Amino acid sequence: MAAARRWFLARSLRERWSVGVAAALAVAVLVWAGVIRPLGDALDSARTRHTDAVTRLGETRAMVAALPALKQQPAEPTGVPLEDLIRSKAADAGFALDNVTAQPGGTVQIVLPSARPGPLFAWLAGLEEGGVLVGSLAMRDGGDGTVACDIVLKPRGR
Repeated sequence: MAAARRWFLARSLRERWSVGVAAALAVAVLVWAGVIRPLGDALDSARTRHTDAVTRLGETRAMVAALPALKQQPAEPTGVPLEDLIRSKAADAGFALDNVTAQPGGTVQIVLPSARPGPLFAWLAGLEEGGVLVGSLAMRDGGDGTVACDIVLKPRGR
C-alpha cells in the first residue's frame, strides 16, 4: 500500500482527480454488475415463480372443490365389464398386468409387477377421466426406477 500511496501522491492534482473518478466509476460498475443486477434478476424470477405458484394453487383448489361432485356423478356405461376395460386400457398403455380380479361391490383389484411412476400416474389419470377411480393404491420400489403396484379400481359413482 505504501508504494501505491507514493505513486498516487507523485501525481499532479488533476491526475489524482482523474484516478479518483476512474476508481469511483469502477467501484460503481462492480457494485451494479456484481450486486444490484443479480439481485434484481433474482427478485424478478422470484415474482414470476410466485405468480405461477399462486395460479397453480388456485387451479388445484378448484379441482379439489369439484372432486366430491365428480365422484358422485355416475360414469357413462361402456357396455364392457370393468375388468375388460382395464385390461384393454393397460395393454394400450403398454402395461403387463399380473392379475385382474373382480371384487365385491363392483371394484377390480389389479397387480402391476413393474411400471415407471410417470407413465403409471398418467395412465391412472386417463382412467379417472374415463370414469374409473382409484380406490386404493399400494406401491413398492422396484429398485431400478420402477414400482410394483396393487391397485383397487372402481367405477365413478360407487
